[in-house]
This record gives sequence, structure tokens and C-alpha cells, in this order.
Amino acid sequence: MAIQANISFLPHQRSQSFLDSRFGIHSLKPKLNFTGRILERRKFKFCSRSSADREEDYLIDAPVSIGDGFSFSGGKFSDGPSRSDEWFKQGKYVKAHPVFGTGEKAKDPIFGLTMGGSSQASTDVFRWFCVESGNAANPSVVLIHGFPSQAYSYRKVLPVLSKDYHVITFDWLGFGFSDKPQPRYGFDYTLDEYVSSLESLINELDLDKFSLIVQGYFAPIVVKYASNHQEKLNNLILVNPPLTEKHGNLPSTLSIFSNFLLGEIFSQDPLRASDKALTSCGPYKMKEEDAMVYRRPYLTSGSSGFALNALTRAMKKDLKGYVKLMRTTLSSDNWKVNTMVCWGQRDRWLSYDGVEEFCKGLKHELVELPLAGHHVQEDCGEELGRIIARTLQPDRSGVRGM
Repeated sequence: MAIQANISFLPHQRSQSFLDSRFGIHSLKPKLNFTGRILERRKFKFCSRSSADREEDYLIDAPVSIGDGFSFSGGKFSDGPSRSDEWFKQGKYVKAHPVFGTGEKAKDPIFGLTMGGSSQASTDVFRWFCVESGNAANPSVVLIHGFPSQAYSYRKVLPVLSKDYHVITFDWLGFGFSDKPQPRYGFDYTLDEYVSSLESLINELDLDKFSLIVQGYFAPIVVKYASNHQEKLNNLILVNPPLTEKHGNLPSTLSIFSNFLLGEIFSQDPLRASDKALTSCGPYKMKEEDAMVYRRPYLTSGSSGFALNALTRAMKKDLKGYVKLMRTTLSSDNWKVNTMVCWGQRDRWLSYDGVEEFCKGLKHELVELPLAGHHVQEDCGEELGRIIARTLQPDRSGVRGM
């Protein structure tokens, strides 16, 4: 039964309303969850007015079990398979890093309402969404996405590398299909927690020797992990990392999510949290089908937004110290890992000033991509894959990693 109503939306709900009206949500077919079980559906019929002041009706058709009551949830944007569904089928869940909490049900930080099932973290060990490609007998490569993004950003790199390497990429906790625990209910999104959780995941993946590729603001976290596990690493490739002291400040596009109350609201807006964060930092022009993959976590529940909000506050507080530590680590005589920096020169967030001097002084290889921005793997995915493959070539000769 369809219920017709006029509704006043919260800011984050207006974004969902905008998306639904833009793409049209008309499907009434049963929707399957990832286990194949048919879920009960709620059907709502909303009225909206166009610029010509005429009514348009459209349907929101979401499973009852999806969503958390804090933000609009679910919705089916087409009858056919989406890129998000196709990407999910390529991956698997890996359990790693214990939950340090009381087991209490998570509540949203604004109203104190208990969050729904999709916003509740695992009670024992967190689930990480991982995509694996290539022959496991080949040298291993781990691709790590930046902030904010998803493993999906490496979709163009995977086919290039998987010909000769065993490639793994994953969604960080709080992103994509991985668990998104509510802050203060098992994971607080501090940078130290991300270091320890990365260690747990790599231990669970049971990799002996491997190479690490990391993009953007997660680079200092990965370097801190790497500094304690150099014996495991063949190569380290940093893609547009925050290398200089000036890079320790988040751009306004991201720092706004750390603002009191305003951050909680804006982080629930998929157009601001996803689209703007991906397209404002370089020349990247998102296709609509790719944009829907990145929006999906923010449309499904409020947990993605609260994770973004918590991590941004942690970055704003501790990023400068982590950048300084990364510079010290990479400059140390004790650093023995072959290191390369790959830089998209059209990065609007991180200035190129000082990057070349830093790399030359330490004899770290620097590769420049004139047409790429901050998210190099989005702008020049295949080219980045070839650059990585060339850098890792010694692994194929048996010198390392075999």
C-alpha cells in the first residue's frame, strides 16, 4: 500500500530525496540481500514539486532490515544489476581486529537513538571487505585506498597487476562494504587504531612478503605500520601522500566534517561526503554509475557518515604528527624498503611544492603524472597499474618476494 505524504526533510534526507527524484525509484520487485534472502519491503509514495510547481510521484522501495532510522535507507535505482552489486560479488569478508567495546547497542551521537542493524558493529571481530585477484603463487601486492574513498577506486589497476601478481585490495573500517562501527562502540577511528587494525588484517591475510601501495591521507598510517614490519615488505609505493609540513592540514572540503554538529549533518549528505570529496581534489569526472557505488554506503545508513565525521576529527587532531613521523621514518638510515612516490600534478588538495626536493634528497624514486589529480587511480588507473608493475619488476625475477 502506498502512502502519500508531504514531508519536511532533514538536510541529509534532502540529499536522498534529491537522488531518488533525479534517478527515479519505481521498482517494486523483491530485493535480495547478500545471502539471497527475500526481505520484507516498505513502500512509500512521496510528493515533490518541480520548478514548474507540478507534482511528481516516485516510490522509495527499501527492505525493512536495511537502514538505521537516522537516514533514509536503501532504495533501488534500477532493475538491472548495479556496479556496486557487481563489485561486491568479486570480494569476500575477512574477519580481523577484535572489537574493544562493552557490547552495548550503538546509538547516534545527536539524538541518542539506538541505531539499526546495519549500523551495529560485529560483537567479536570486525569484518573487512577484500577483493583478491591473480595467482596466489605470484608475489603479493596490497592496494590501499585513500581518505575518503573505497577499494573500488582500484578497479582499473587490478586487471593490469593481476596478470603477474597476487593482488589484494580492501575497504578500511568505516568505508565501502567493511564494518562501520559507531564511534565509542568498539572503534573510535583514531589513527593509532587504524595502524593496529591494519596489522591485524595483514596478519589474517597470512602474507609472507608483499608490496604496499597506498594513496592519499592514509599513507602516514601505512608508513607507521611499515616501519615496524620492514622485514615483510618488498616495496612501498606512495601515491600523492601528505609529504610536507604544509600537507598536515586537511583541505576545507574534508575539514568541514569535523565541525561540531555541522559535521554530523554534512557527513550524512552523500553529495557532499562522496561526490564533492572525490571530484573537488582533481580533474576526475565521475560517471553516474561509478558515483552510485561511492554514494551507496551513505544512502544505506547513517553509520558511514558518523565514521567519516569521527575520522576527520582524528585526522585534524593527529595528522600533522603522523606526517612528521612519516618524513622522519622515510629519512632514517634504518629505512631499508625500496620506496617510490607517484604524484598526480593536478592535485588540488596537496601542493607539489617541496615533494621533488624531499624525494631527491633521500634518493626515493619520483614519478610524475601531469594529467592526474589526488586520486591518481581514478584519473589514470591503467597507467598507474603499469607504473606499479615496472617498479615491482624485481619481484618477478626472484630477487625478492619468492
